[in-house]
Amino acid sequence: MLCIFVAAVPRSMAQRPQLKRPDETPAEKPPEPKKKKVKGPRALGLLQFDAKGKTTLIPIAILVDGKFYDAGAYKADPIPMALESGVVYEAEQTGDPDGLFTVAGALHSKNPGSAHPWFGSGTYLPPGAEAAKTAHKAENVPVGIDSNGDEPPRLTRKDAAKPAAEDPKAEASTPAPPGNKPADKSAAKPDAEKQSPSQTSTSTASAAPADKADKTADKSDDNYYKPTLRRGKPTQAAPDDDDSPAPQPVHSTTATNSSEPTPSNGSQVHVVPAISDAGGPDPQSYKFFWKTGEEDEKRNQMLAVAANEVRLYALELAKNHITQTPVTPKAAAKRKAAAKDSKPVFDNVQFHGYDLWLNNQLVMVLTADATIPGWTEPGADAQPFHVTLVARTDIYGDIKKLYSGITDKFHLDVTPQLELIDAVDADGDGRGEFLFRETADAGSGYIIYRATPDKLWKLFDSLNAE
Repeated sequence: MLCIFVAAVPRSMAQRPQLKRPDETPAEKPPEPKKKKVKGPRALGLLQFDAKGKTTLIPIAILVDGKFYDAGAYKADPIPMALESGVVYEAEQTGDPDGLFTVAGALHSKNPGSAHPWFGSGTYLPPGAEAAKTAHKAENVPVGIDSNGDEPPRLTRKDAAKPAAEDPKAEASTPAPPGNKPADKSAAKPDAEKQSPSQTSTSTASAAPADKADKTADKSDDNYYKPTLRRGKPTQAAPDDDDSPAPQPVHSTTATNSSEPTPSNGSQVHVVPAISDAGGPDPQSYKFFWKTGEEDEKRNQMLAVAANEVRLYALELAKNHITQTPVTPKAAAKRKAAAKDSKPVFDNVQFHGYDLWLNNQLVMVLTADATIPGWTEPGADAQPFHVTLVARTDIYGDIKKLYSGITDKFHLDVTPQLELIDAVDADGDGRGEFLFRETADAGSGYIIYRATPDKLWKLFDSLNAE
């Protein structure tokens, strides 16, 4: 008989599978933090760099409680809020940070025909550069305290700023201690009192972020509850040269717009958008990274769409032109055939691609001047035509038009001429908007457009701003 003996194993040492009952209800996904809606104040300006290295700021728009206002006129009592001394703007090129500009003063032109009545002057700090450090000097010995330390301090009146040795009566009544020379009058005041208001405010703000410094303001001040603009940290104090204005507005006395910067030697002024917002989001890049050969392909597609738009515009000009003799159907058909065979020639072509929504969705902007060689129909004297075309690509890579603006020098009242400046986050929602310079029959100004999948929405127009 076969017997099998099994050694007894303690229950504690037996290896048993650990079974766990699955959760009846899966764990809920934690809610994503909602993006804080920027209500402002958030100011948008345009930095101008001339050939001599001088930097000025043009105030464009300011966002307050979700609404855009003209930054050159908002709270101008007497200086616009966007140009107050100490306000810091962060320059951005296609969303990338490109230095800090600290406003030191405001310039105002009395020329009624000036396109930009207000300008801001100040200091610009390029990326990677450090602000100039000012050495701190020891304060002088207060009046009434002996340098030897043998005598107790004496109380003096406020007007007794001069040493006792300079007063004849004081010399007779209280002789100066031997070997002790009178103090220098210029050294009686601390260094902070010698600085200009703009230098004092700027150096104070540079010690800490301006949004924290605002909390320490005196509540008894009338401007305590006034919204403030800051962006980053102030760069440095304003220079002491004669070219820099005082913090107060300087009104030009001549009839010409002498305060506006002008290019030297015929060179153009380089412009860069700039943002000032104490609580806004961090800058984000809106650059679109092209694949090999993709940029040329999309550029040719945009030029083909623009050529068709120019032909249609030329036909409308000829169609709406009033002639002495009526146009016969045969002449109209001939005109259409000529327009179909014509090929516009483009000049001054500017083509850019952006990732405005940060999802790798391409949005393109093309601006150019177009002429139709051999076009002798009515309206030919309006050439060259200015073209502004904004489009995106769909899932198949085809061009989907978002905006098409064709105009000429005789029809700026109908369609203004647009020149792209850059993509910038104007409203602080993290997405990019287009900033254009517009030229209309009423003058020149700036327009901010938001790109959507179907069209462009106008957010701000300086020629029709409040």
